[in-house]
Amino acid sequence: MTKPTFTDVYREKYLLLTTFTKDGRPKPTPVWGVPHGDKLLISTDDGSWKTKRINNTPRVTIQKCGVLGKPKGEPVEAVARNLPKSETRRVFDMVTRRYWWHAWWWVPQAILRGGVEKVHAAIEVEAAPT
Repeated sequence: MTKPTFTDVYREKYLLLTTFTKDGRPKPTPVWGVPHGDKLLISTDDGSWKTKRINNTPRVTIQKCGVLGKPKGEPVEAVARNLPKSETRRVFDMVTRRYWWHAWWWVPQAILRGGVEKVHAAIEVEAAPT
């Protein structure tokens, strides 16, 4: 069995995104992602630890996982960056369209917490340079 590539993994419905602390410790988190071109877009809480770790260390891994985050494949090296606030709504809407069956709670919780742009952030992940 060959090691998966970014292209093999980033289109999966459920992904485990692993960010790394300054001292190199892995911090895996299940995420919802939307493939867009050759990149993966993720909507997350603004100010979350994963966004802070990405600011410090853009190296991440992604891997296929189950709905509750149990890994189902090998991790793939990637690079992440936090997108500007102007991209938050677009990515949130893309994630909402892909995971539409969760919209009944996903959208209202964002509105009740102060609005999409206030409480969410967008992350872009791409294949690590070879």
